Amino acid sequence: MSRPKIEKCICSEPAFNEFVPKRGNKKETISLSCEEYETIRLIDYKNLQQEDCATIMGVSRTTVQFLYTSARNKLADFIVNGKTLEIEGGNYKLCEDRDISCQDGHCKKCIKDGQD
Repeated sequence: MSRPKIEKCICSEPAFNEFVPKRGNKKETISLSCEEYETIRLIDYKNLQQEDCATIMGVSRTTVQFLYTSARNKLADFIVNGKTLEIEGGNYKLCEDRDISCQDGHCKKCIKDGQD
């Protein structure tokens, strides 16, 4: 019996979810899950360590490492081969610490932890 899949906690869904090249292979689409997007946002954009990213998302560091590697491979394919990139789906839940005071789609948990 396989282990149940854990919902990953993400701060917000991406503001932009489709990227189409001006030239290239527009018909081929690469799907990036919302969890993969969140690992790229936290590690590359927010400059967090994988361990901090794992804590925020509520998963193990090895899960983050798997998501991050998968996301980077997909982003490389998108850039190098000029395919369409869609960000959608996955097994996630929005952060429970979100409320009206959240800024720029980033939850209070990230702000409280000094990560934002």
